[in-house]
Amino acid sequence: HETALTQLYAKPVFVVGFPTAIKAFYMEPYPDRPEVCKSADLLAPEGYGEIIGGSERMSSPELIEQRIKEHELPREAYTWYIELRKFGSVPHSGFGLGVERTVTWICGTEHIREASPFPRLINRMYP
Repeated sequence: HETALTQLYAKPVFVVGFPTAIKAFYMEPYPDRPEVCKSADLLAPEGYGEIIGGSERMSSPELIEQRIKEHELPREAYTWYIELRKFGSVPHSGFGLGVERTVTWICGTEHIREASPFPRLINRMYP
């Protein structure tokens, strides 16, 4: 679906409100629609795909624990994350920018390896 959307528009497009089940456990759901999380992806046109992904983060330790269980993740690996929220949290968000994907789109290159300072090639797997 993502590729089809990027070919429909000549400019970047935001996609918002992803299903909670397919996104990371820490993404805050909408209170009136818990099956949808407060998330957004910025898709570059011409088939380049997602260049930015972000969301509001959960602040409820109980909800975080529930989501970790739903995602079948090992609770002990996330104890530190849950503990952070037990001492108070404020609504906050975060995002990730795919620098190489963004450069690939801006420069109009054919492949992401052309925008990577250390691309993985057949004869070179390490920088």
